[in-house]
Amino acid sequence: RRTKLSGAGILYAAGLLPGGLLQERDKRAKWHGIPTLLQKLYESSHPNSDLSHAHSFLKVLSSQLSMEAMSFVTEDRKTAQESTFPNTYTFDLFGGVDLLVEILMRPTLTMQKKKPKMNDDLVKDCLSVLYNCCICTEGVTKSLAARDDFVLFLFTLMTNKKTFLQTATLIEDILGVKKEMIQLEGIPNLSGLVQSFDQQQLANFCRILSVTISEPDVGNDDKHTLLAKNAQQKRNASPSRAEVNQVTLLNIPGFIERLCKLATRKVSEATGANFLQELEDWYTWLDNALVLDALMQMATEEAEQSSTESSDESSLATSPLRHRLPQSMKIVHEIMYKVEVLYVLCVLLMGRQRNQVHKMLAEFRLIPGLNNLFDKLIWRKYTASNHVVHGQNENCDCSPEISFKIQFLRLLQSFSDHHENKYLLLNSQELNELSAISMKANIPEVEALVNTDRSLVCDGKKGLLTRLLTVMKREPPDSSFRFWQARAVESFLRGATSYADQMFLLKRGLLEFQTFLTQINSSLVDSNMLVRCIVLSLDRFESQTEDVKVVEVLSECCLLSYMARVENRLSFLFRLINIINVQTLTQENVSCLNTSLVILMLARRKAKLPFYLNALREKEYAEKYPGCLLNNFHNLLRFWQRHYLNKDKDSTCLENSSCIPFSYWKETVSVLLGSDRTSLCAIASYIDEPFMDLDKDLLED
Repeated sequence: RRTKLSGAGILYAAGLLPGGLLQERDKRAKWHGIPTLLQKLYESSHPNSDLSHAHSFLKVLSSQLSMEAMSFVTEDRKTAQESTFPNTYTFDLFGGVDLLVEILMRPTLTMQKKKPKMNDDLVKDCLSVLYNCCICTEGVTKSLAARDDFVLFLFTLMTNKKTFLQTATLIEDILGVKKEMIQLEGIPNLSGLVQSFDQQQLANFCRILSVTISEPDVGNDDKHTLLAKNAQQKRNASPSRAEVNQVTLLNIPGFIERLCKLATRKVSEATGANFLQELEDWYTWLDNALVLDALMQMATEEAEQSSTESSDESSLATSPLRHRLPQSMKIVHEIMYKVEVLYVLCVLLMGRQRNQVHKMLAEFRLIPGLNNLFDKLIWRKYTASNHVVHGQNENCDCSPEISFKIQFLRLLQSFSDHHENKYLLLNSQELNELSAISMKANIPEVEALVNTDRSLVCDGKKGLLTRLLTVMKREPPDSSFRFWQARAVESFLRGATSYADQMFLLKRGLLEFQTFLTQINSSLVDSNMLVRCIVLSLDRFESQTEDVKVVEVLSECCLLSYMARVENRLSFLFRLINIINVQTLTQENVSCLNTSLVILMLARRKAKLPFYLNALREKEYAEKYPGCLLNNFHNLLRFWQRHYLNKDKDSTCLENSSCIPFSYWKETVSVLLGSDRTSLCAIASYIDEPFMDLDKDLLED
């Protein structure tokens, strides 16, 4: 059983053992001389020493520990549970981790006015050894994460470019396991620190920031339900730590502008047909932009050293490290940077400061910049169909190229979702096309289109949305990209209904009607928003049947004709209510509840609500589950009231997605939940007494 003393304590205890006894025990336990080396490191690192002797002992220890770390990273990639790492274990057991923390933090503990400066190489070696211990020995990372003073101290080391990479790598590991999210405002002179970073450092810093601005994953699917989220919001009325950190970042002068420049800067194109194979080979172990930086730094240093020793270019080209680094390293490097930057921008776009972020992203021309990169970097033509996708979900451990595409698509979705800036995804000619569509249909242009600042839109022959549609149509049916592409395009259509937007997409061949109905019915959770649109469109057209053109459209459009049959609308209603319940509601499927409400609100307008409720009752009896469907719907609507009538909830999204005032939503729900069993519009009237099971405790906290 392992018993851990403090670093100084266990080293002192080891020092009391007779030398022969310690050496004998060392041989039997296969400690490889680590306790003895640690004792020498401890004795040579007292506060008044110059630490040069200590550094020599640390170098010996570092070489032993780095061998294990390299084995872990590059060869078997075994988890800590599957393999043992005796050297790092022994190092930590005898207090080596605590000792290195004490050595690193010593300058901050002195009472002298002029703080002593430690040798950069010593700091780098201390950090490298700590990192090796973190990745090889279970528990080390958590013990370091528990020391808030040490975590904040590490950020101060990032001001030194020579130790930046080692510091950033260690911080990233520590923050990944830290129980309490760090508060960025607690970092000494954060604004000055960030402003001191060059673009390369800032990109790597984004990888660290991603942990501090994202709401923590609470561990299991149940916690992601809206019921749990509402309860959590009640307990935490004040902004979360992630939200506070987002505000802290936005207050740093020039931060967003620099991220936009990073996201949109161009890189030299890689040449050669082996580019994809090189990516495939390298991503299997270079899963961290920081590791890439370290290799690039080594290559650069080696090149400088070789150039001073010899001017023979052939010797430089055949140097061992250069030989191992493929030509495509720089482009992989840039792609991995952009993944981190786009992630941070995406999180900020979805936060409480969304409008402020939107304004800044427009001002700094993020979208036109990404448009200029689309064909050459983001979606190269020769990667469209012959890449290998390793998984079919967003958590797939994919290559940098694939991660970049998915993060780009997620950013587009967040950017255009219910925001007037979505028209920045088009170029000037395409905006003119939208205006022409509206003019031809004799309908006014939407206000957001009129207000779009044309100096901030895409340039070139195609806008970003059109480019996306082009690659989407070429994408194989089984490609995982299709899901993210569809979400990005769908988000452009969200908000107040725009005939011009819809026609713009249809003219570009977005839909193939022969397979469309099958797709709608095969996945109702994904397609229910479209079902809602069709139902709303049908309702609008049916109110204008005096217009010959409208009658023509109703007769010719297969989607509208399909939805016009009441049995099909009822079929959708049954399934929408049946596939969800209060315990399984999430942000992804709550739209099913809202779509079912839209169907019933339109029925109520035409005084047909009793017909629909009776149809639900008959369906229950036909399925031999009386009360099941209606009891479930009743509970869902009670949850709806709790969820959407919360003062913090923004109801405009419901109005925008339906063109139905929120007051009518509230009124309809209230009518459906009425307790008067004589009311023909109350759900309770359609549940026979023996099957009445309106669970009053279901929604209690």
